[in-house]
Amino acid sequence: MKKCKMSKVIIIGAGPAGIFCGLRLSEVIPGEDITIIEKGKPIDQRRCPLLLNGKCINCEPCSMISGWGGAGAYSDGKLNITGEIGGFLHEILGEYRFESLVPDVLKYFYDHGAPQNPDNVAEKPEVDEWRKRARLLGMKLITFPIIHLGTDKTKEVLANMYGTLRDRGVKILFNTEVEDILREEDRVTGVRTSNGQLLEADYVVVAVGRSGADDLTRWVKSLGLHFGTNPVDLGVRVEVPAEVLLPMTDVLYEVKLEYYSRAFEDKVRTFCMNPGGEVVKEHLDDVITVNGHSYKEKFLPNTNFAVLVSTYFTEPFKDPVAYGKHVAKLANLLSDGIIVQRFGDLVNGHRSTPERIRRSIVKPSLKDSIPGDLNAVLPRRHLESIIEFLQVLDQFAPGIGSRDTLLYGVEVKFYSMRPEVSDVLESEVSNLFMAGDGAGTTRGLFQAAMAGLVVADAIKERCM
Repeated sequence: MKKCKMSKVIIIGAGPAGIFCGLRLSEVIPGEDITIIEKGKPIDQRRCPLLLNGKCINCEPCSMISGWGGAGAYSDGKLNITGEIGGFLHEILGEYRFESLVPDVLKYFYDHGAPQNPDNVAEKPEVDEWRKRARLLGMKLITFPIIHLGTDKTKEVLANMYGTLRDRGVKILFNTEVEDILREEDRVTGVRTSNGQLLEADYVVVAVGRSGADDLTRWVKSLGLHFGTNPVDLGVRVEVPAEVLLPMTDVLYEVKLEYYSRAFEDKVRTFCMNPGGEVVKEHLDDVITVNGHSYKEKFLPNTNFAVLVSTYFTEPFKDPVAYGKHVAKLANLLSDGIIVQRFGDLVNGHRSTPERIRRSIVKPSLKDSIPGDLNAVLPRRHLESIIEFLQVLDQFAPGIGSRDTLLYGVEVKFYSMRPEVSDVLESEVSNLFMAGDGAGTTRGLFQAAMAGLVVADAIKERCM
């Protein structure tokens, strides 16, 4: 294979976008000319005290969302093979180019230990009936091929990718933060780390993920780049007995439903379904939010999923991250962490108490969640949309609207400002690329990985 001429590349962030960019580039660029900078720890050193002993000690940075593999390392490892959900790459690249990259993304996963049999649920006959039932209730059921790694297998695959890059000589700097991105006129020249180190580069790839939203905002403003805003996705994590959704999760695994509320016409959707999984905390800077995991090798009594309301704001609003954090802080203030509430209590305007939670048929998988009242946290339009959606979902899958269904709050997807980029994800500064969830172009493992390949291919073309 033809090798690139001498070019130094710096990749900021070791999530899927950064890793896949490094894998692709290291095939044609000497490893010593590629540097990946990650503020967290190696995959084998990531330890979350909350998961280990049930107590969060506010690690900085949070090992749940930072470190090799990014937040995806502790996710349930779903590869949603579609452009319909998971980001905007389908729009940026066009349908043909997006589809042409799908086999490449899968090959890198397969080569590093991922299961090689995507489950194409759209082809299953029972799905047609569920799709029809969803339409009759005003919902859209989205189906696509999926590979489920599970949290345990995801870590193994990520560790194998680390081994490949290490063996190729790629320099990987852990526990290192980037303070500034440097430019001369219209071209990027390198980065300055928080300890004052200057690293020169011909190309810089920003692949910081959601945990780097604040950093990206700062860099975009300091560089004077134009940007837009993404919607604010705000809602709750829902937990029900696994049996409620088992007929569908056994076939679909990931039940993706979209709905527009009658009261506000806001988009409401299910997100990140974890059959037989557990609810977990996530720490981002000074806020605690909620998420969910599931595993390949074990099946727990409950299934959890997010219900998110997407809201688009107009000028002068430019900071969806600040808005999401503000709401999350309200929940943290009232509970010193995460609030849990029975659905019946929420609908009836009652605060859930420890006694009400104890007698619920659904036992909380997040043991240190605090019974409380989400009415005191979420905006009215979000609450009404969530309640309406769950009542509709109860007609689709009876039991979801049970009074004992548990709601955890809040769940927020921190999509940062969205810098203007080209069809190869290049910013207005030459050779400065923006990839992955942090840049607002993707929202999940598969599209983030693809974004890394898009950037790598653009760099390869220029340095040949």
